[in-house]
Amino acid sequence: MSKVIALLALAGCLAIDASAQGDVDLEASTVAADIVQQTNAFREVQRRAPVTSAAGLTEAAQAFADLMARTDRYGHEADGREPPERARQHGYDYCIVSENIAYRYRKPEFERHELAQSLVEGWENSPVHRRNLLDPDVRDTGVGIAKSRKTGRWYAVQMFGLPKDAQIRFQVANETPQTIRYRLGERSFELEPRLTRTHLQCRDAEVSVGSPDQPAKTIHPRTGKRYEVHRDTDGQWSVVEANATG
Repeated sequence: MSKVIALLALAGCLAIDASAQGDVDLEASTVAADIVQQTNAFREVQRRAPVTSAAGLTEAAQAFADLMARTDRYGHEADGREPPERARQHGYDYCIVSENIAYRYRKPEFERHELAQSLVEGWENSPVHRRNLLDPDVRDTGVGIAKSRKTGRWYAVQMFGLPKDAQIRFQVANETPQTIRYRLGERSFELEPRLTRTHLQCRDAEVSVGSPDQPAKTIHPRTGKRYEVHRDTDGQWSVVEANATG
């Protein structure tokens, strides 16, 4: 029995300097909370489920924002690591991890709530950042904000994730006397007669079972389910859903 585990990390950078009016001392925690709220407002408009703050992602994002503010080094590998490594270091056992980063500078300082709005709107208007903001398969987020004493830049990090224990686990069982072929997303598989394969999938993906002479049977797998492939005496394919075994 083989297992297929999909792990994904996406990243985006955005850097903007600006000048305007304002003179308010900002609290990083307030900015971070605003970013989460504005992110979920954007996701709601785009018919996405809200994300909730996860401790591991929040700690990883804040530690990375602190490092960039302390060193004024900017980039997803400013600490010599990548986003999934930072998430894991802070106890987030991930199936999916993505990260948006940005910095902002303005003198005089941003008005309250303006910094969060500037950051989120910048990410919304950048394709790679927008994809991370609207990822339908993530459910967690974590935001870190820190200000450089040397340059006055505000460094922002927003991470998104799906924990490993939330991955989709399902089985495909070949109940026919011949080898079957099926597709899971962009990948192709063969399964010999009377065998079962277990899949661990981070992202929603269709399973398509068929043959050149018949339309494919397509299913959207659900966790904990077993999909039994049958072929009757007339050569017609069918897929029966049952509870997973083992």
